[in-house]
Amino acid sequence: MKDETKDIVDNTDNQKDNNIYEDICYICRRPESKAGKMIHIPNNICICSDCMQKTFDTMNNGGMPFMDFGSINPNMMGFTPPPNVKNEIPKNQKIKKRAEKKDTVKAVLDASNLPAPHIIKASLDEFVIGQEFAKKVVSVGVYNHYKRVATGTMEDIEIEKSNMLMLGPTGSGKTYIVKTLARILQVPLAITDATSLTEAGYIGDDVESVLSKLLAAADNDVEKAERGIVFIDEIDKIAKKKSTSSRDVSGESVQQALLKLLEGSDVEVPVGATSKNAMVPLTTINTRNILFICGGAFPDLDKIIKQRLNKQSSIGFSADLKDKYDSDPKLLSQVATEDLREFGMIPEFLGRLPIVFTLDGMSKEMLVKVLKEPRNAITKQYKKLLALDEVDLEFDEGAYEAIAEKAIEKKTGARALRAIIEEFMLDIMYEIPKDEAIGRVIITREYIEGKGAPQIEMRGVPKLPAEL
Repeated sequence: MKDETKDIVDNTDNQKDNNIYEDICYICRRPESKAGKMIHIPNNICICSDCMQKTFDTMNNGGMPFMDFGSINPNMMGFTPPPNVKNEIPKNQKIKKRAEKKDTVKAVLDASNLPAPHIIKASLDEFVIGQEFAKKVVSVGVYNHYKRVATGTMEDIEIEKSNMLMLGPTGSGKTYIVKTLARILQVPLAITDATSLTEAGYIGDDVESVLSKLLAAADNDVEKAERGIVFIDEIDKIAKKKSTSSRDVSGESVQQALLKLLEGSDVEVPVGATSKNAMVPLTTINTRNILFICGGAFPDLDKIIKQRLNKQSSIGFSADLKDKYDSDPKLLSQVATEDLREFGMIPEFLGRLPIVFTLDGMSKEMLVKVLKEPRNAITKQYKKLLALDEVDLEFDEGAYEAIAEKAIEKKTGARALRAIIEEFMLDIMYEIPKDEAIGRVIITREYIEGKGAPQIEMRGVPKLPAEL
């Protein structure tokens, strides 16, 4: 009896020791820090995914030329291991300890440490300019969601999940808000496009690939991934096709497949891949506590809204005219569920996204603030680049306005700013390293509009030595 107890203790110590050190691929001898997560097979053998894939490829091709059979351990060939072999790590494998995992989820799941909505919004204000209503909605929605996750069920009342649908023109900051939010809360975030999703069985990604990316972002920790955020961008691209004679495999079918994910269910997810096959291990993820945020530009939705609003137009004094909403910049904020149904979103899908809000298009004033105020504004990035060359870069007010006016003409929102600045900064970034005497460069409105040159100030001329 004592011997059996001693053996159990020894095995437990060996298992703890195994968890401390990295696994090493049996074939290529690379540690898991370089080769990635290992696949464990019987007899305590670890093989990386690359070698496993090569093995299957060569087997399918009728040979295994990359492997030297003479050096392969007999255990891999199906022979029984000797009875005196113990579960111990060879000394040559103890090269590096595993990095300690930082448990960043506990800070969020603790209700006492959860940042209040006004603190979340204040953090968003440092990076995202404008969109006050959208930032307020996101802050309250995320706060309530993680409060629900932290507390679980409260007596006999079960709090439902509040998924979100954000609408806004391109370049208005939909993706940027979600990225900043995940960085503030320190939770796993997966950002994916709905354009690549298709119905199961067709060429393309299955809807489970959305959760595969979240699992990868959580370092394959299922418990951590089940408390993450999934942002599905370009959600308007899976709208139901209005006129098609073939099966809508990337439209309505994808919406129907996403229903179980949004609602909350146990989903079989491939680990380390985006599609299910026999060579990829599967794990089960419960989506009950995963917050889904969907976003899309929804082009031509304003026409559907305008058509609905114009049904109330009439003829006569003080009547609503049909052209009343033609120049309304906030027309998208009047969206209703029936407009989204007319666009091509099925009612079941919209019912699982209870929070719907819109982002405003970027105005000239907002674009000027985007250039000047955020912590990582693009103008501050260029100032930092030139500061490394000991050159001061300045923009006058006219230059900011000229850049914003050009961006409005491109109609791509804040994304246009970088393209415009890259264009006129090319010559400056090329010429300045040639002359070390340049001390300051001032960008003017005339230079942005192509009517002049930037103002260049030279450094002070150094005094000559006395003996000369």
